[in-house]
Amino acid sequence: MNHRMTNMEAQHALTGPSVSRLNPRFREVLKDIIHSYIVHGEPVSSRWVSRHGGQGLSAATIRNVMVDLEEMGLLRQPHTSAGRVPTEAAYRLYVDSMMQADLVSEEERRYIETALREASGNPDRLMSVATHLLSELSHQVGVVLTPAVEDILLKSADFVTLGGRRVLCVLVSMGGFVDHLIIELDEEVNREELLRISNYMTEHFAGMRMGDIRGKLLSLMGEERQNVDLWLARAMLLAGRAIDSSATADVLVEGTNALLDRPELSDLDQVRRMLDTFADKARLVRLLNKCLSAEGVRVFLGEETDVTSELDFSLVVTPYGLGNNALGTLGIIGPSRMEYSRMVPLVRYLGETLSKALTESSQQ
Repeated sequence: MNHRMTNMEAQHALTGPSVSRLNPRFREVLKDIIHSYIVHGEPVSSRWVSRHGGQGLSAATIRNVMVDLEEMGLLRQPHTSAGRVPTEAAYRLYVDSMMQADLVSEEERRYIETALREASGNPDRLMSVATHLLSELSHQVGVVLTPAVEDILLKSADFVTLGGRRVLCVLVSMGGFVDHLIIELDEEVNREELLRISNYMTEHFAGMRMGDIRGKLLSLMGEERQNVDLWLARAMLLAGRAIDSSATADVLVEGTNALLDRPELSDLDQVRRMLDTFADKARLVRLLNKCLSAEGVRVFLGEETDVTSELDFSLVVTPYGLGNNALGTLGIIGPSRMEYSRMVPLVRYLGETLSKALTESSQQ
C-alpha cells in the first residue's frame, strides 16, 4: 500500500489564519511557543521565548507578537498571570504548514520490523503487536481497526457439515485472516454438495473483495431462476449468508494507562471521560472507518471529531492493507499537546511495515 507523506491537507480546511498571513517573525515565535508547550506542558512566557527562542528579540517585542497571535486566535492565556498556550487553530496551522517531520530512527525501524516479523504468518497476532508498538513507541494510546470481512480479499472458502442443517464456514483471506462461522440452513446439504460449493466459491471469487462477492451473488440470484441449477442456487444462498453473518470490524486499544500521569488528565472527571471514550468501541470504529479511503497520514484535532472533542485530544491515523486494497486503519490518540513531528512519521512507518507484513503473509 502506498502511504505517501502528505501535507495533511485533507480533512478540515483551516478557517482561521493561514501561514501566508504570518510574517517570518510571527511564524517563528509561534513555532517556539508550540515546541516549548509540547515539551514542558506549561504556559510559555515572553521571557522564555526571548531567552530560549532563536529570534534574538527582547521580551517586550515578543510580548507584543504574542498579543497579536492571541488576537488572531492562535494563542490563549489560561490565567491572567500566566504565559500563553497554543490553540487548536495553532496546532492545525503547525501540522499543515509549519511542521518539519522527523525521521523514524534506525533503532525504532529495526525494533518495529523485528516485532512484526516475529508475528508474521499470524494476522491476528500482527494486529495485536502493531497496537502494542504504537502505544509503546509513542507513549500515547495505540489503536488498530481490524479488517471487516467485507473488505478482505478472499483466498479460499470451505463449507463443512456439522450434522443436520448446521454448516461450518471457513473464510480465508489473502492476508491470512481466518473467519469461522456456523450457519443454520433451511434444509440439510450433504458433504459432496458442500465440497462442490466450496470449490465453486474459491475458483470463481478468489482475489475479490468479500463485499464485491456479495454484490455479484445478489446479481446472479436476480437472474432468471429457472436457468440456475439447484446446487448453484444453494451455493449463492450459502455464500451470501456466510458473508452477511461475518464479523464486523473491531478496534484494538492499548495504552490508556500511559496517559494517566499527564497534566491534561489531572482530575477524575477527565479520566472517567477518557475511559468511557475508549470503552465505546462502536464510536471508535465509525471514526477509524472514515479514514479507510484516505491516502497517507491524517491528523484530527480536538473539535474535528466527536471522539477527540470531549477530551481535547488528537488522532494521528493512516490506512494499511494489501496493495491498493485498504483493510483497516491504525494510529495513536492522545492529548493535543503531542510531538506531531515524531508521531506522524511513526504512524506512517507502522502502516507501511504492517502492510508489507500482511503482503508477505498472503504469499506464503
